[in-house]
Amino acid sequence: MSGFDEYAALIRELSTRQRGGERAIAAEAERRRGLQSGADAMGGRLAAQGAHLDRLGAAVGVPMAAVPDAPPAGPGPGDGGSGGGAAAPGRPDVGAYPGDPAAELATAGRLADEADRHGREAEALARRPVLLPAWSAPARAVAVYAGCALVGSLLMLIALVGSPLPVSGMDLVAALSCAGVPLMSFVAGQFVLARWGRPVLADGETPAGRYVPLGFVICALVSPSLFCVYLLLFRLLR
Repeated sequence: MSGFDEYAALIRELSTRQRGGERAIAAEAERRRGLQSGADAMGGRLAAQGAHLDRLGAAVGVPMAAVPDAPPAGPGPGDGGSGGGAAAPGRPDVGAYPGDPAAELATAGRLADEADRHGREAEALARRPVLLPAWSAPARAVAVYAGCALVGSLLMLIALVGSPLPVSGMDLVAALSCAGVPLMSFVAGQFVLARWGRPVLADGETPAGRYVPLGFVICALVSPSLFCVYLLLFRLLR
């Protein structure tokens, strides 16, 4: 092979290597741009999660200032630092992040997905009433008013048994009980429904579901009816 042929072969090899290096540089630049874009998107997602948690905490009365500060985050993607999943408190199953920034970003995405899932579960629970959460609003109101009316009728019975009046004066006790106890039962039912019968996290227009007419009818009918039964049994047994 002549010297010119050797020179041309070297030029071709150099050109091939240069093109390969350019492709590698372009691929690395594209990879870095992808990592930067993913990191920016993750930062926006985490910021949105933080704002959502702030709103949820304010709604349930637990401001984020009362939550202990998280440990400092590990270095960002691409700097080869330590940290990552190993630095996450209470997550022994995560393990240490690998050195690959793309793997770190993927792991952060999985953790963000898990945080979203827990956040949705917490919000779903916060949108359910504390009292009888699986019941419908009318059924919950009926149960509360009926329970308060039952307690009121028992209070009537206690007042009847413990009254120092003779039997002839029981009519006065009955009249007073039939007038006041149903009203107190109704007010107690209103309080219970307003306090525990509405979701912790609710829209401003969401009613408390107190069903005022229904509650008044239940308390006005159940308590006196049960008291009449108690009174009849009391007089039969004397």
